[in-house]
Amino acid sequence: MFNVDNIRKDFPILQRKINGHPLIYFDNAATSQTPDMVIQSIVDYYNNYNANIHRGVHTLSQEATDAYEGARLKIQKHFNAKKSHEIILTSGTTHGINLVASGFTSLLKGGDEVIVSALEHHSNIVPWQMLCERTGAILKVIPISLKGELIIEEYEKMLSEKTKIVFVGHVSNALGTINPIEHIIKKAKEFGAAILIDGAQATPHIKPDVEQLDCDFYVCSAHKLCGPTGIGMLYGKEEWLLKLPPYQGGGEMINEVTFEKTTYADLPHKFEAGTPNISGGIAFGIALDYLNHIGLDKIAIYENELLNYATKKLLEIDRLKIYGTSTKKTAVISFNIEGIHPYDIGTIIDKLGIAVRTGHHCAQPIMDHYNIPGTIRASFSFYNTKEEIDVFVKAVERAKNMLL
Repeated sequence: MFNVDNIRKDFPILQRKINGHPLIYFDNAATSQTPDMVIQSIVDYYNNYNANIHRGVHTLSQEATDAYEGARLKIQKHFNAKKSHEIILTSGTTHGINLVASGFTSLLKGGDEVIVSALEHHSNIVPWQMLCERTGAILKVIPISLKGELIIEEYEKMLSEKTKIVFVGHVSNALGTINPIEHIIKKAKEFGAAILIDGAQATPHIKPDVEQLDCDFYVCSAHKLCGPTGIGMLYGKEEWLLKLPPYQGGGEMINEVTFEKTTYADLPHKFEAGTPNISGGIAFGIALDYLNHIGLDKIAIYENELLNYATKKLLEIDRLKIYGTSTKKTAVISFNIEGIHPYDIGTIIDKLGIAVRTGHHCAQPIMDHYNIPGTIRASFSFYNTKEEIDVFVKAVERAKNMLL
């Protein structure tokens, strides 16, 4: 059974008070909180077997290597990758996207086309703009509707033999919209284009099966999955990872080095130069253990209840408008109150112990689409409660009355 009261006991930070009020943490789309078992896995590493990996014959190095590579296997299993070396451990989603974008520099030429959606985080826009500047490729953008959904008919018109790669977020960080990536992937494949899915916002709520999706690349970050910051994953099909050149040079990613010539290591180490975030990688695996023990399906059901409850309650506030009203969305609500800047609401409710995000959420093109400076974004996780939502809604109402 899903018991939120028991789950909350796993998160030490939820016992904290902010300005004398119990913390209500509704900024989960930026980063999730971390359960004690994940925290303790990091402490255990530094207390008991802190050593560099892959390089030592001594006991500590071997123990650290086993734990780190064991985490890679957990990640492979969670995402259903065919081979463990298709899992590249990165510093996060942004690192994974840049790795692929850099690699495509040698695969594109002037006049080639790449497609991105208007719903993207800046991390899934800027690297591709830089790629186009380097290669002369043309960037095309899938437009969105007023509901915050991709206009798929326009996407289908964009596809052609010139399309070389498509990159789309699984879920919008600003609006919570769940994109129809299965259809997007299928259509891209019809034209022989590669496809990268940004799963940073999806993976806390949805368990992607990369084999079933048949995407070429999938990226995510551990810190949105109850894990630590500074660690993430790039899944890449073996055939694509073999085509791409190394992203960085250094130790670990080499086979042999002389001053005349260097040969590169096999996958996955070809893309993992230098000493990695060892404790973070291990903790990433532990975080997936924790989520899978609860069950992503149960988490999704509960979070959808929170979303529907909060939506109903917020819409009872006069002059409040929600942006992003897709029928398929995760537990994210972006909203404004007419005549009030979102920053002002966020500042006032912080005094009441409530953490939300305000601004453009690293998705400025979305805000430009709606002609607004930003939104107040409340994003819920499975350790949040309806009682917290009640307090939040009252706080928003109170802030509104103070500011109008």
